[in-house]
Amino acid sequence: MPRTNGMKTKLMLTIALAAIVNFHFSFFNSAYAQVAGMNTLSLLKMPSSARTAALGVNYLSVWAPTDLNVGLDNPSLITTDYNNRLALNYTGLFAGSNFGSVAYGRDFKGLGSFLFGFHFNSYGRFDAYDENEVSEGSFYASDIALSVGWGLNIDSNFSIGASFRPILSQYESYTAFAFALNVAGSYVSDNKRFAATIQARNIGAQIATFDGTTERLPFDLSASLSYKTSNAPFRLFFAMDQLTRWNLTYSDPLNPDTHIDPYTGEPIAKPWYDGIANTLDKIARHCALGLEADIRSAFFIRVGYRFRQTAEMAAEDRTNINISGFTYGFGLKTKKFEFSFARRNYHLGQAPNYLSLAFKF
Repeated sequence: MPRTNGMKTKLMLTIALAAIVNFHFSFFNSAYAQVAGMNTLSLLKMPSSARTAALGVNYLSVWAPTDLNVGLDNPSLITTDYNNRLALNYTGLFAGSNFGSVAYGRDFKGLGSFLFGFHFNSYGRFDAYDENEVSEGSFYASDIALSVGWGLNIDSNFSIGASFRPILSQYESYTAFAFALNVAGSYVSDNKRFAATIQARNIGAQIATFDGTTERLPFDLSASLSYKTSNAPFRLFFAMDQLTRWNLTYSDPLNPDTHIDPYTGEPIAKPWYDGIANTLDKIARHCALGLEADIRSAFFIRVGYRFRQTAEMAAEDRTNINISGFTYGFGLKTKKFEFSFARRNYHLGQAPNYLSLAFKF
């Protein structure tokens, strides 16, 4: 009984801490709010690994003591087993752009476990022209970031962590610099089959701006969990993001939601169930689902789905099936080597491939 009360107390403290962080930093970030939730430094929203991309979530809440990419996005699950492990990630994006990261784990006795990372997002080469359309050669655009993650086990079930990222953006002659902080708390059951995380991501601000206009970072308060079935080789993932913002929809001025009767000039009444449908739509846009099949802990098949991406990328004038929001991939694992591949359908025309490699020294 005392153990149960202690677990409840720690869980309540974790939730309270997340609520305090949410209140303080969501207010801090909202000072630079923009229309439709636009923000800068998309590098901070990129999935770091093929496993994360295949499951369609922003980060994984799963006990995986040898997978550095879990700790790269979720610092509260950085473990001592990361020591002397290396992870490489690469993604071919659109029109010659690419994204990647390198991570290395190291355990320092007395200080905790650390994960060091380097991230880059290259947008490719662009042709430069002056106001008279005279060619001025070409230029490159890119984002780079360093990261230092730290994790600490409070006891056998609860852990906390944080990661700090300075980010530099260089677009032609324009430069911006910012810093971001992620803080997270996780619970892992004794049998390691259930895990849950609350995380505040991308807390921070721009220090130097492109043209004097301060833009906000993509702040996100989210919750994620996973559950491994006991009698079948499946692990289920569920996540909810953007918890500080209820309505993630937007209005298209060229396609308004309210229709006007051409004879009376009055808005056309909507059916009674339209309000229920809109509420369910708003809830679904926060959610992501994933499924991982574990075949003898050596081969993995992964699928995921995110409704928000499907809704935003729907094309009403197309007869094609909208597969935006669906993700899939697979992974191979040995004692000293891991490989993962994923394909993420952003929209009808593009689906980038993700590759991840991990090694044990």
